[in-house]
Amino acid sequence: MLYKLKVLNAICECGVVAVIRAASKEQALEISEACAEGGIKAIEVTYTVPGASEVIKVLSNTLKGRLFIGAGTVLDSETARAAILAGAEYIVSPGFDEATATLCNRYQVPYLAGCMTITEIIKAMEAGVDIVKLFPGNTMGPSFIKAVKAPLPQANIMPTGGVSLENLHEWIAAGAVAVGIGGDLMKGYNEFGIEKVKENAKLFVDKVKEARRGK
Repeated sequence: MLYKLKVLNAICECGVVAVIRAASKEQALEISEACAEGGIKAIEVTYTVPGASEVIKVLSNTLKGRLFIGAGTVLDSETARAAILAGAEYIVSPGFDEATATLCNRYQVPYLAGCMTITEIIKAMEAGVDIVKLFPGNTMGPSFIKAVKAPLPQANIMPTGGVSLENLHEWIAAGAVAVGIGGDLMKGYNEFGIEKVKENAKLFVDKVKEARRGK
């Protein structure tokens, strides 16, 4: 239980989860390293990445202690189990799956399930989901979090999709405990290479700190 809390605390304290989507294992490893160097403390290797389980296994051996390694785009409990066996320290899904929640609870692994309605959020929380992933965030907006937290102040919500450097402060002000960053993390990568990813990572981490200070 203590390790589960350590993972959740790291996600909330940093406030940024990097969503790793890549065309190859090598690219995923390179992007993950850049995120760590940029100050991000938690990443999710999506199961759209070729050889995702192998990527998780390598990262668990090379970056553990610097990064908390999660698995993303996990659609079922079988994939969740494969990810955990590979070394994933938390599981992220685009939707809520009860069997995955049960598996993660059994092994005390945090499960960040995707939800879009207050009914889904309540169901996920009842199943032991500690952080609800608001997905896709761009269809709901920061005002949705504020509205949900009126009747559910205990809900920990992390928007993914539609979060940018320009609107990040709105999400934090609305009550988001963290944000998931995917596409915006990769802006400029094709033109300027991996250093741009590192720069973007640092910008997002710094922006969360500024937003929490009310700047």
